[in-house]
Amino acid sequence: MLPRALLEEASKRGVDIVELVAKALSIDPPAVADAHLGLAEKFLEEGRRLVEADPVQASEKLYKAAEEAVKAAAVLLGLEEAERARELGRWSAAMLFSAADKISEKRREARWWWRTAWVLHVEGFHEARLRPSERDIGDVESLVKLAKELKGRWPQGRLSAEGPQD
Repeated sequence: MLPRALLEEASKRGVDIVELVAKALSIDPPAVADAHLGLAEKFLEEGRRLVEADPVQASEKLYKAAEEAVKAAAVLLGLEEAERARELGRWSAAMLFSAADKISEKRREARWWWRTAWVLHVEGFHEARLRPSERDIGDVESLVKLAKELKGRWPQGRLSAEGPQD
């Protein structure tokens, strides 16, 4: 495990530890996607648990789950945003939005799901004006399921028209 001070400094600087380590170790896309998916599932579960007790933190955890799902999907689809993030060692909001738009070419709803997460990030976490609803949680969950489905179909990234399968 990395020292807390190092992780906090990386976070302050916007460094994505997964991307940084993946680049340094030349890790293949499925392994990078697995790392992002593992984080997405962890944050999703934490967000669900916190909804009643701490809606502000729940909003941020749910957003982080969606962010990691978008990163995983972008890696699996070979999107230029994922390659750029790997080069830079970080993702920007603009890169995440661009990746979500491209992912929505595979599954139209992905754009909506991502934007739900962004609203949770801004209005639920930064502004503390919003409590996550079951629908919000469902949107984030759908984005995580989509990334998992892409992982299961890698390297071609084909999806059915019906949406993520349970």
